[in-house]
Amino acid sequence: MDNIRVLVNGACGRMGREVVKAVVAQADLELVGAVDKVGQGQEIGQVCGLGDLGITVERDLAAALRNTTPTVVVDFTTPLTVMDNIKATLEAGVAAVVGTTGLTSENLEEIAELAVGMGKGIIVAPNFALGAVLMMRFAQEAARYFPDVEIIELHHDRKIDAPSGTALKTAELIAAGRVAEPGTKPAPLEKINGARGGEYLGTKIHSLRLPGLIAHQEVIFGAQGQTLTIRHDSLDRSSFMPGVILAVRKAPEIKGLVYGLDALID
Repeated sequence: MDNIRVLVNGACGRMGREVVKAVVAQADLELVGAVDKVGQGQEIGQVCGLGDLGITVERDLAAALRNTTPTVVVDFTTPLTVMDNIKATLEAGVAAVVGTTGLTSENLEEIAELAVGMGKGIIVAPNFALGAVLMMRFAQEAARYFPDVEIIELHHDRKIDAPSGTALKTAELIAAGRVAEPGTKPAPLEKINGARGGEYLGTKIHSLRLPGLIAHQEVIFGAQGQTLTIRHDSLDRSSFMPGVILAVRKAPEIKGLVYGLDALID
């Protein structure tokens, strides 16, 4: 079987560099291209501390897709450009693995329709850490017994979208897992606007952005006389790489949209 040819979009970013290193380490994957808005002309192996890989960072995704003919594009860019990147990738007839967050439900519907129309697969995952996927599953199970819950998500200070995709996906799973509605609470008297967080599908979500953090989430359930806390911490970006590599291997086999890594690890 031929190797899966991988192009990394956002290759010079912190996540992109980890993806480059992870792809290069796999015998069945071949890194064929690197795209980023910064670093144009640099050797991506040198950027990632791997030595010379013979791959120069390009700025134009469409041109790179034509020049490198990848099997899969891995996108870790920004919410401001991700939809354009996805459209360019699928319209080029290439499967995609997307870790960039900030996509709306309307975006996902559009992506799903485009992927089906092109006969290609796209995997969009709010979180590629396998522990985070399990955290979300456990939260859905707990919601059957603890309908009252709030989420605290904590990320590095350069993450611009809030709440995180992981928090939104967790809230969706909690809503699907509930068999009873949360208890009625008095209307908050907020001394500072937003102090009680934002609400999504009946769950309050609180977003923290601080230097020193990477990606962390607590799901706190409350009931009479007890609380249950489910927490996941990514302490290094390498924690996301097993999930990314799993998705890269699966993407060429599917058609349409897969949202969330949990669908791949059943």
